[in-house]
Amino acid sequence: PEGLPAAITVALAIGMRRMAKVNVIVRKLIAVESLGSCTYIASDKTGTLTVNELTVKKILLPNGHSYSVSGEGLDIHGVICSDNIDNPEDRDTLKTLIRTGLLANEARLTFASDLPYEPSVSQKNGTWHSYGDGVDLAFLVLAAKQGFDHQRAHIIYPEQGRIPYESENAYSASTNRVHNEVVIHVKGSAERLLPMCNSCATTEKFDIDNIYQQVDALGQQGYRVLALASRRVTDASQAHMEQPQNLTFLGLTAMIDPLRPEAYQAINQCHHANITVAMITGDHPQTALSLAKELDIATEDSMVVTGKEIDVAAKQGHQALSELVASTHVFARVEPSQKLQIIQQLIECGEFVAVTGDGVNDAPALRHAHVGIAMGKRGTDVARESSELIITDDNFASIVQGIKQGRIVYNNIRKVVFLLISTGAAEITLFILSVLFGLPLPLFPIQLLWLNLVTNGIQDVALAFEPEEGNELARPPRPPNETIFNRLMLERVLINAVAMGCLAFAVFVYCLELGYNEASARNITLLLMVLFENVHVLNSRSETQSIFQQPFFGNPLLLFGMLAAQAIHIAAMYTPGLKTILQVEPVTLLQWSSLLSIALLLIVIDELHKYRYNQKQTVKPKKDL
Repeated sequence: PEGLPAAITVALAIGMRRMAKVNVIVRKLIAVESLGSCTYIASDKTGTLTVNELTVKKILLPNGHSYSVSGEGLDIHGVICSDNIDNPEDRDTLKTLIRTGLLANEARLTFASDLPYEPSVSQKNGTWHSYGDGVDLAFLVLAAKQGFDHQRAHIIYPEQGRIPYESENAYSASTNRVHNEVVIHVKGSAERLLPMCNSCATTEKFDIDNIYQQVDALGQQGYRVLALASRRVTDASQAHMEQPQNLTFLGLTAMIDPLRPEAYQAINQCHHANITVAMITGDHPQTALSLAKELDIATEDSMVVTGKEIDVAAKQGHQALSELVASTHVFARVEPSQKLQIIQQLIECGEFVAVTGDGVNDAPALRHAHVGIAMGKRGTDVARESSELIITDDNFASIVQGIKQGRIVYNNIRKVVFLLISTGAAEITLFILSVLFGLPLPLFPIQLLWLNLVTNGIQDVALAFEPEEGNELARPPRPPNETIFNRLMLERVLINAVAMGCLAFAVFVYCLELGYNEASARNITLLLMVLFENVHVLNSRSETQSIFQQPFFGNPLLLFGMLAAQAIHIAAMYTPGLKTILQVEPVTLLQWSSLLSIALLLIVIDELHKYRYNQKQTVKPKKDL
């Protein structure tokens, strides 16, 4: 069909515009449809399922004494209160710990106001502007609550060297001059940092096993736990060492990153749509599992697969790795290279995978997945360039809305294909019957061109603007290897094409038997085909829903296209020159009404097929049970 490429392009472009309204930017047009086909979403946790506003809520010192921290997000006006009897030794350790988090830091928290002078940290009017990772920002806010001048820390404590944070290292370090001494400050995951320590800041014995138990306990409560340590050095050159050693353990910090309020509902929608959701994070396993249970990604019996377990399984062979990946929906302490391994295994298992990422190291996984989704707010340029889609608000709920729009686009493409292929097949049926029975041509080539380009060409583009049917997320995704011409499409095309072709042939024969000349019989047949296409576009609005269940004015452009197509053809009957070229002539109101009645039979035929199909779909689950 001549109008098919244009109509499909329009459908994809409309889907791109609709996705942009739900914070999904499409970089590659084909991804509009691909997102609607995904069966598995591998999502980051921080910033996607959570709000990415980390706040330090607890501090646990090596002697077991704890401190509670008030305030949320970037509010620096919180208070640090001891949960135990106040101890001078604790105060010194606490201050050292907070200063370490302040200095081993790559973020910036600046204050902007209309005042001509630099405001103090207690200034309340104006706006805080944050730059950097959420973990680093949380430590800057904590330092401000303790009384440190976090905005001038790099001046007060000059930096001598730095080891920036890398996900493979799971820690960051900075060497600074503090009160005429050179000190290495390190913060990172407990699993990575504790083996670097050989003592603790308090008088208690350095019991690494006990600290790991504390980390697990905090993780089970949903906290993100980081460890901090420091050591004096004799010269600044040690700042460039590959990995700090012989550190003094200062304590643990427990952070909370609240879940997005809409994340639970979005994941629930995925479950109803038979889309599997997995969490892939670098956080502690207990923290990941706790949040996954809260989001209904995991259950009480679920296990967490860690990056170390993935490495072990990979060494054991492909089968072991495949079974391990299939055993869970929660992956913790995962490095970017392991994230790629997970995606590859899922694809090999037949899943159509969408994966989220924001860092440079996520680029291979984003490229390898069927649909790579980069984060718009915290994502790097490399991640965006490697992806097909960009989520402007870093929100998992936006991904689900994108999936919904993707399914709408795919449905609309099927509707356009059905309309054009079935009407084209009806014309072929009409000509085959005329040849078989030795009758004159029912339509001339110029009349066929008029039918396809002028009347059908308006309605197929209008059909691409169809809104949602309302059940897009209530249906399972289509199988990734399913062609657009599945059994339902073939059945509907054959039934409607044969019905239109046979009825048009019957009218053509009837006109000839009544004594109409060939030109008049063709004129009547052409008008009937135009009416068929006007009626058939209503059948094309849904594959399964009755036209009586759809809002009649749901697609005003389609109604306009129907009326315009009919008006253009009627106008051609009265236009000098054009009616001669097309060999058409005016008809009586009785003739037009009779042809419309015949065309309406197509609705009855298609409604009966939809009813039969829906009955079979209703019975099918009972057989499975």
